Amino acid sequence: MRVLLYFFIFFPIIGFAQIDTNEVHKLNEIKVFAFKTVRGIGHMPEIKDGIIYAGKKTELILVDSLDANKAINNTRQILGRIPGLNIVETETGGFTANGIATRGLNPIQSIEMNTRQNGYNISADIFGYNEAYYIPPMEAVQRIEMVRGAASLPFGSQFGGLVNYVLKDAPVNKRFEFTSSQTFGSYGLFNSFSSVGGNYKKLSYYAFLQYRYMNGYRPNSAQWQVSGFGKIGYKVNNNLRVGIEYSLLRNELKMPGGLSDSLFNIDSKISTRSRNWLRSPWNIIAANLNYAMNEQTNLTITSTYLFSSRALVWRNEDGGPEALDIIDPLTNEFVPREVGIEKMNNSTTEVRLSRNYLLGNQKSTVASGIRLAYAWFDRKGGGEGSTGTDFDLNIQGNWGYNLQFTTKNMAPFIENIFKLNDQVSITPGFRLEYLESTSKGYKTKENVKLISNETRTRLFPLFGVGIQYKNSKNTNIYANISQAYKPIEYGQLEPFGVNSRIDQKLKDANGFNSDLGFRGTIKNYLNFDLGLFFMAYNNRIGVTLQTDPLTGNQYSFRTNIANSVHKGLETYIEFNVLKYLDTQSPYGLSLFNSFSLIDARYTSGAFEGKRVEAAAKTINRVGLIFNSKKLSGTFQINSVGDAFGDASNVMFSDNPVGGYIPAYTVIDFSGTYKVKYYSLKFGINNLLNKSYFTRRTDEYPGPGIIPSIGRSFYVGIAIKI
Repeated sequence: MRVLLYFFIFFPIIGFAQIDTNEVHKLNEIKVFAFKTVRGIGHMPEIKDGIIYAGKKTELILVDSLDANKAINNTRQILGRIPGLNIVETETGGFTANGIATRGLNPIQSIEMNTRQNGYNISADIFGYNEAYYIPPMEAVQRIEMVRGAASLPFGSQFGGLVNYVLKDAPVNKRFEFTSSQTFGSYGLFNSFSSVGGNYKKLSYYAFLQYRYMNGYRPNSAQWQVSGFGKIGYKVNNNLRVGIEYSLLRNELKMPGGLSDSLFNIDSKISTRSRNWLRSPWNIIAANLNYAMNEQTNLTITSTYLFSSRALVWRNEDGGPEALDIIDPLTNEFVPREVGIEKMNNSTTEVRLSRNYLLGNQKSTVASGIRLAYAWFDRKGGGEGSTGTDFDLNIQGNWGYNLQFTTKNMAPFIENIFKLNDQVSITPGFRLEYLESTSKGYKTKENVKLISNETRTRLFPLFGVGIQYKNSKNTNIYANISQAYKPIEYGQLEPFGVNSRIDQKLKDANGFNSDLGFRGTIKNYLNFDLGLFFMAYNNRIGVTLQTDPLTGNQYSFRTNIANSVHKGLETYIEFNVLKYLDTQSPYGLSLFNSFSLIDARYTSGAFEGKRVEAAAKTINRVGLIFNSKKLSGTFQINSVGDAFGDASNVMFSDNPVGGYIPAYTVIDFSGTYKVKYYSLKFGINNLLNKSYFTRRTDEYPGPGIIPSIGRSFYVGIAIKI
């Protein structure tokens, strides 16, 4: 393994023809005509910050150019233009952030995504517990970068690909800049955001602080949060830059509980729980180094330490959504609640080295690196809590389960963009993942203490290749195929019953993603990306019943039970009518359409031929954008097809997670009016007050249906000086 490490880090430095930077050539005068791209969305360049994107399907969202309700991180307005993006809207129903997924994958807490901020991981544990409880406030985000499945080589193995929230930076050539915005809205919304930043000699700094409070759409759904961020950068010399940054989140959410189908149909605002609480304080420290070793070679090192937790006290899922949380007339008290506390820690270092070199008469680039990570996770739950109503984490007796998990990970990778000529490039890549997962502790089931003592070690090679053909200066055809996998999660290593067993040959899920597309821009009036995709997702983990050949007794068996295939069409088209008529027009009037057609089905196992849970067949978002120097506005229609809560595809079920998720259409409008240093922001979300939901759950914050928000208004004022 040490030999491999040396190969991946140092091989790009040697053995290539040098680009002669001393030879001077006198160039003829040239004129450059630049066209501003269509508002809001674009694509990543072939190479950026030593990372190769050529041949991959990418999207780039410029957040400041969007009219959206950023005070509540309205995901469908901010990320909705990404074709095929499925959004589970549960942030005001007891979760700390809306989850996202692509291509029919599970969107809950973004567990299928590689979620990052400023290039580093911000989820609990990218392999064992890949849930995103924290994302930065959108008012602090400069851009959002998304790379589909082919992100598995430079970033990780996730089927859903990468989403990277890049925060704003210190303003250039300005010692001090201050921004502040105050937003008010329906259901008691108040959001305050302020930031400072600047440069002084070799030092740069940026920091923000956000406070948000909401009474909530439903009773018992009040929440508050404080998020903050600060970073300092120092330019040692022209070649070396170092920096350190810190992110925090503090919050407290009341969870109103889930609903049955009958309760939802009566009134989606009903709340069946009044004593459910959640806190998820988050802390991330990151240090970075960027060293230009010479004009052709660049080294970056990023080290992070995440120390966070989640604590909840709730009237648990016993009895389902129709089990009302009321005082027992016999005891004159509520039933005891359940308490759970999870502590999450991980330390990660990523080293990336890129080098340009000549191959023939074409400039090629090799990018290599390694990820070293160690995560430890402490999970306590099932404790009998108080019969009170406040946030009380004290328990009576012992925990129902007390488990400790660890993950060790080492992953070297290498990619190379070979340019055959000025039009065609091929980018092969390789990543080697080493994983060691452990599970220790106990879980009590039916008054029997089940002991966990699992250790899993595995080594996974991942290969991929991308091809890109530039048929014009601003358009290209791209194709790629890349392997992916999803390791066994912590919860799948837990003992789960007296008469239950875990397959000792339990395998990680594996498969691949592939794309074929045509994208680009035409001057400043047309932006498009038309693509097909095919994804294979093998070895999904589930539970089956088996019979012991010695005793004849049946037992539950957790094993790999099914494969699925996800295929379809993803298109994005944005056409600026006024820029088409006059490319120099100071006004813009654009129409955009983000559309996906997804066929995600099981191809083996007990549910062969059934649709994958949460996978909508169609996701269609259409919008109209107007912008001038002072005024801009966006009118957006969001139509999402139907889906199912579980793999059985039943329409109704006694199980809270099982059942139909109907199609829905939601309309949003947002606008901005700017005068000098001030901006007035306003809008309406869910204009027609549609009653709908995007998720069913069998545990917190439910059980049952988690309704989305009805019609809401917001207005805010911002200043930048």
